[in-house]
Amino acid sequence: MIIRGQIAGVLMALAFSFSCHTGQPGQTYQQPKQTVTAKDILGNPEYPAISYGGYRGNSRDIQPTVEQLKEDMKILAAMNIKVLRTYNTKLAEASNLLKAIRALKQEDSGFEMYVMLGAWMDCRKAWTNHPDHNHEDEEANAAEIQRAVDMANQYPDIVKIIAVGNEAMVKWAASYFVQPWVILKYVNQLQALKQAGKLPQNLWITSSDNFASWGGGGAEYHVEDLTKLLLAVDYVSLHTYPMHDTHYNPDFWGNFEGEESRSDSAKINAAMTRARDYAVSQYKNVAKYMKALGIEKPIHIGETGWASACNDHYGSKGSKATDEYKEALYYNMMREWTNRERIACFFFEAFDEIWKDAANPGGSENHFGLFTIDGQAKYAIWDLVDKGVFKGLTRGGHPVVKTYGGDKKALLQEVPLPPMKQKMPAGH
Repeated sequence: MIIRGQIAGVLMALAFSFSCHTGQPGQTYQQPKQTVTAKDILGNPEYPAISYGGYRGNSRDIQPTVEQLKEDMKILAAMNIKVLRTYNTKLAEASNLLKAIRALKQEDSGFEMYVMLGAWMDCRKAWTNHPDHNHEDEEANAAEIQRAVDMANQYPDIVKIIAVGNEAMVKWAASYFVQPWVILKYVNQLQALKQAGKLPQNLWITSSDNFASWGGGGAEYHVEDLTKLLLAVDYVSLHTYPMHDTHYNPDFWGNFEGEESRSDSAKINAAMTRARDYAVSQYKNVAKYMKALGIEKPIHIGETGWASACNDHYGSKGSKATDEYKEALYYNMMREWTNRERIACFFFEAFDEIWKDAANPGGSENHFGLFTIDGQAKYAIWDLVDKGVFKGLTRGGHPVVKTYGGDKKALLQEVPLPPMKQKMPAGH
């Protein structure tokens, strides 16, 4: 979850020369003389990254306004976040976000924020009772890509990466997943536009997907089109979520034999360390698969996170994994590992988004943020509140304050111990 990066050292001189580019969609782009590129940003601890959704209501029918997005950008910038990830181009949120960032740059020449722009991919008949995973929704997908191209050309100082699809190849995404050839088709299209001078040459193209989809899981993913895709992308954007496996995987989750005499905090820390190591192993599995193919590309974390609350499988009635204390441990451990290894980590996510499981307010999908929906800072970033970085900033009229009123004792009272390993169910 995002923030602890050092203050960006050298601000690149954004001296742009647009002899061919007028900022209008569809026009040929001419590379600026000097600019920060994806290569400069990804894996650089001075450019902390986070996944971002600005939705504040229980439905995406209500799109965040430019002013609301500016409010969020000021909060994230105060944390020294420098790179955001978005998820689709169809809804107004993405275009409004780019407008908000540009406006902030115009108001303050030192304001710095970049975007990994997501283009959503669907199979034919996605989100119906009969999705057709062997064919794509070509009309919708092509429109997503065209909007991404237009935005990248209109905002070349902001959009540094386009990600084709979000968990679009992983087979458990049963409502919408596509075959790798669909992602490959659009990655190749975008790379061709770069070669033709119709997109910035330094724009990086990827797809953001589960570690298994990138070859780090079962053999069912090891297909020729995946190899072609690995060769086509500029880097691999990998997702890893140990929290989602805590309710059935005793190999890493729970209190292990020999840990009984430890303090509660030591028991929790041991479990969370194993969770971090589990994420690292998934990253390494993808790297191993790519090496076996003779492919060398950067691998960065496109998503990882840990929910702070849950009322089902992962909460106090299940694996006892979700609370703000464990979220903070995972955040800090992942930040430490990825910064040390110079891996970008788009921690999921900046703010809670309650539309994701509107029918169940207590569901884990609503509680992955570092901030609550009204802008309270969760335990992972209490120290930033103490440092005063959010002074004068608000979200929806609410000042940025600590959850639990800053009472750590009250927070810890709601932190359950992971179950003993022998009491965990094995397998799905």
